[in-house]
Amino acid sequence: MSGVSFFSEDFTGEKPVVKNGLCVICRGTKMMCGKERCPLMIKFYSRSRSMPLTDMKDLAGSSPPAVFVGRYGYPKVDIGPLLPGEFGDTSIMDKPERWVGKSIDDIVDMRYRLVRGKYRIDATDFKKAGKIVTDVQELALTEKPVSVEANFRERPHGRIVLDDDIQPFGPAARMEGLRKSNGRWEHNLEKNYYDTDLTATKGVIEAYRNGTLISEIQKAFSVGTMGIDKNRRFVPTRWSITAVDDIIGKDYLKR
Repeated sequence: MSGVSFFSEDFTGEKPVVKNGLCVICRGTKMMCGKERCPLMIKFYSRSRSMPLTDMKDLAGSSPPAVFVGRYGYPKVDIGPLLPGEFGDTSIMDKPERWVGKSIDDIVDMRYRLVRGKYRIDATDFKKAGKIVTDVQELALTEKPVSVEANFRERPHGRIVLDDDIQPFGPAARMEGLRKSNGRWEHNLEKNYYDTDLTATKGVIEAYRNGTLISEIQKAFSVGTMGIDKNRRFVPTRWSITAVDDIIGKDYLKR
């Protein structure tokens, strides 16, 4: 790896995305951000280790389960599963509640092993968008890791993002097909899914008070499985995280 950095286009095959002026000045050598280790270099080396797993157009593994809903171009957005090229108990890869005590290196490594499948939908009118949408929704509600196979139009690829504020993520590719095994749904989220007269706000509060993890609620919220039926829509992952945190925080203040 000598002589290679996250500024090397030859290694990644794509130009890095520059979002932090301090990163450009520092280039991982002066630690100007005050951190002990450069978060961007950690991301770079994690990505280099994940590359052999994504050198193919078909990928199968145990999704934690995890999904991602993009925000660019809303309401026309990309949705899809996150899956590693391995089978077994991968739940920790998408469960921040279990990351306490983990090093930055460990967390980034886990995140970079998750490959993102992309499928374009209209977030506000998704009910006739096909089986992939249904599969993504079911995946978000499932309690434990399930086997998933994704067929990509091209080999997954990604960019080294020069911004240590963004959540680590692995390579991505547009999907042509998706298959998954069945799994048991988290019971509070299943109740919300079938109760089409319950508002999303009440659904979030009830699920949280009854023991559902915040990260699980955020996933369900993002894939249009909560709220009054006519108001249901896919919500970009970042917006979903903010919305759920806000709802739970306001509920705490009321109590």
